[in-house]
Amino acid sequence: MTSPEPTATGSPRLAELKESVRVRERELLRVACQLAGKDAPSAAQAARLEVLKWAESQIRDQLPAVAADGQSFEHLRGGRTCHGAGFSDDRRALWALRVDRPDANVAQRTWTTEVVIGHAPGTSSAIFSLRLLVSSPESMLKVEPAVPGLIRQLAASCGLRLGSKQLDGSVWHIASDDEARQLIEELLDPQRLLPYLVCSVAEGESRPSINSDLLAKATLGIARVVAVPARHSWMLTRELGKPLSVYNGAVRAYLPGFTYDANPFAHRLFVLGTGAEDERARSALTALRWIAANESMRRFQLGTDVLAFSAVREASLDFERERLKAAGSADAEQLRAAWAQIDALKDDLRRSLETQQWLSDEHKAIEEHAQNLGQQLRGAQFRIQQLLAQIKARGEEPDAGIPLPDGWDKFADWCDEVLSGRVVLSGRARREVKTTVFDDPQTAARCLLWLANEYRDSRINGGSGDLRKPIEEGIHNDRCGADSFEFDWGRRKVSVEWHIKNGGNTRDPRRCLRIYYFWDEDSQQVVIATMPAHIRTGAT
Repeated sequence: MTSPEPTATGSPRLAELKESVRVRERELLRVACQLAGKDAPSAAQAARLEVLKWAESQIRDQLPAVAADGQSFEHLRGGRTCHGAGFSDDRRALWALRVDRPDANVAQRTWTTEVVIGHAPGTSSAIFSLRLLVSSPESMLKVEPAVPGLIRQLAASCGLRLGSKQLDGSVWHIASDDEARQLIEELLDPQRLLPYLVCSVAEGESRPSINSDLLAKATLGIARVVAVPARHSWMLTRELGKPLSVYNGAVRAYLPGFTYDANPFAHRLFVLGTGAEDERARSALTALRWIAANESMRRFQLGTDVLAFSAVREASLDFERERLKAAGSADAEQLRAAWAQIDALKDDLRRSLETQQWLSDEHKAIEEHAQNLGQQLRGAQFRIQQLLAQIKARGEEPDAGIPLPDGWDKFADWCDEVLSGRVVLSGRARREVKTTVFDDPQTAARCLLWLANEYRDSRINGGSGDLRKPIEEGIHNDRCGADSFEFDWGRRKVSVEWHIKNGGNTRDPRRCLRIYYFWDEDSQQVVIATMPAHIRTGAT
């Protein structure tokens, strides 16, 4: 089996790089969790010993005896370095380790792993955090991110957990409808911190198209890998809708913050299908590892969830200097402590400048990419409008001949397929159409076609959307009046002031039709906030 350690995918460099090439340090991923032991000091000590075993294997040498006692130390051997820092006061006990080792294949590439273990008096669990960094002159870093083997070692020997969930590096195989429902609940959990990499199993297959076991080991602590057989993936489609589901051998990365209203493109889908080519599967596997690594950088905040080695070392040196001063130690001893702190600060400043340069370069590249994508999107929207105009110029209607849904169980999928890019159901509306008792889904569908065509054309051509008019006999587009309400859409609140309604002023849910909607300028589409029933507001 391929090792899930970070591996170089480029050719080894045989010639020396020019001195003018700048070596930059970049952070790849972060892990933040708790040690499983109930006695925090004992759990921290056991984890520290495991970390030191791993460090000795990385530097290929034995560390000084003081390392096992949690004291500060420095060890250098053949281009491989290991630094330790630790202290304990009445508020906390912290211990940190940093290991630097050269890449086995690429010249001037160096891997850095930072580990912090700590606990506070009276707490039942110890904390653990890890950072993986790489220093390299490469402008394009060709690696496959993976958590260091230390994470798997600690998970097996000491136990790691994130909140109430144990971290063990195994794939969660969905084996029942109840587990499928549990998966949906966890995907929608607003407190979820880790991305879920959901690998569907195609019909007639026994396993996902990608190596889900390898993926689970490579992303232990930064993602959860789930395998969903074909007989259970239908539940995801039924509950989330086709655009947000995953099935037939595809793989989807459900990021934290996922909702029924999520943009499908924000939760990347990899369509592999049955008998996926090895190259496609490998490409998807690499992309998923990058998604998990990048998301760990976004979710685990430096200084709160994850501590840098430099922060612990600085606190440790401060503590030692104050201890010497309070004990009345000789000036020479205090001076040595001060010089040690100055040297550490110089090292931290150098690394900070490298990180600042990397972040500046990344920001510039991302900004240029975003501008290009924005231009492409505007170009695509303009081209779609051109094609629609050409169809109408020939005397045809874009949606002529499209079959209407004959039941509410097919309504959401019909909207996704026919109205995509023009009209979108909110998560609330998507749930409502599954349970409604309104007896005419085809009338509702015709109303949405009117929104997708006449109403949307008016808005795109500069209209205000004030189209108070009949749509068909007995159906009108009108203001909500006193029934207007605020609606959460994305990260903002919008006012829903228009709705489509049928006449008669009936409140019988079998005959009363109300489609509340608003215009989203950013996406150039109509958003259905709620349908097809009359909503209850302060006015009603």
